[in-house]
Amino acid sequence: MLPFTNLSDDREQQYFVDGLTEDLTTDLSCIAGMFVISRNSAFTYRNKPVETRQIGRELGVRYVLEGSVQRSGNQVRVNAQLIDAETGGHLWAVRFDRNIGDLFALQSEITSRIAIALNLELMRAEAARPTDNPDAMDYIFKGRAALAKGNPGESAADAIGLFERALELDPRSVEAHSRLAHALVLHGQQAAPDVARADFERAEVLVEQALASSPEYPLAHDARGQLLANQRRCEDAIPEFEKVLAVDRNYVGALANLGFCKLLTGGSDAEAIELLEQAIRLSPRDPSVAFRYAMIGLMHLFQSRTDEAISWLEKGRNANPRNPAPRWFLASAYGLKGELDRAAAALAEAQRLEGSDRYSTIARVRANGPLNTPATRDRFEGICALAVRFALERPCLGPHDLEGGGRHYQRH
Repeated sequence: MLPFTNLSDDREQQYFVDGLTEDLTTDLSCIAGMFVISRNSAFTYRNKPVETRQIGRELGVRYVLEGSVQRSGNQVRVNAQLIDAETGGHLWAVRFDRNIGDLFALQSEITSRIAIALNLELMRAEAARPTDNPDAMDYIFKGRAALAKGNPGESAADAIGLFERALELDPRSVEAHSRLAHALVLHGQQAAPDVARADFERAEVLVEQALASSPEYPLAHDARGQLLANQRRCEDAIPEFEKVLAVDRNYVGALANLGFCKLLTGGSDAEAIELLEQAIRLSPRDPSVAFRYAMIGLMHLFQSRTDEAISWLEKGRNANPRNPAPRWFLASAYGLKGELDRAAAALAEAQRLEGSDRYSTIARVRANGPLNTPATRDRFEGICALAVRFALERPCLGPHDLEGGGRHYQRH
């Protein structure tokens, strides 16, 4: 689902066009048997002259939906065309002219047309549709656009104000409640402890209000799952992400967060890897893909599968050279291969990018490590200890030293 082109005279209507594209992506992902690339990867092709067949090869998809939106006052015109990504041939094209108050009926009609064209059966409709208040819908679209920009803390702060405005205009909007809760969790992740506590408490109230109105609404369950995960309550978060995936099996964030929570609660590494790989498959160009690569690499490292770990961690490093996480673990992996100069270089670069010495001692790892949960503490601290000792002290250690985890190194 490529981002639709904005043909409106007002360039400021881009948020509206993007919002419509995102909603259609969600609707399509709820079709039984449908595999839909996520918004974050699809939107990287915006305004780029890329041939449809190339997109098909890069993303591993058979069909591409593209189109345009033109809005004038309360009228909206949508052109859509379905393209065979293998041949570049057009399967069908259609134009819709509607009043903006019929926007959600329009989305449903486009989705149905695609389902018929691909000979697939639609799943049952989602329990709660987005708000039918056009003014509130505008602010929801603007808030969603804000979250896609720049620094997470700043973008979340902007989105909070926009979702609050949507909620003022339509106090019964389940989507506004859920998205405001999500934005508050993102803001709390970046905030000082007192601010984070207030953000999380408010998000919890909003989620409960959304679920009281629509108990199966996936965005509300996703927001609750993220809230619980940020409170280090991953065992409680897992059922929330599972409820999201029961409605939308292509929900990339829920897949990745479920895999991460499985890791943090001591679940099967194989299951966690499978979930993260599925998230990567759905959104290979996602801004978060580097972290997902790194987590898969770390799980291979936990199992002393050093070569596999290096392959995944190097993918993570290359996907986002400014992310220090893959380099922390690469220092251990390189050391286990006897490549001590590369281990030292990886650790030094990670510390430079981090701007701190958080992993320079086991005590700091224990205090600051993002994976420092009871189920992973020993393995995580052991990996970080290996990174420090391989890179700085260069002892003669081998893969067997991973078996003892962090306990082997705590005395250092």
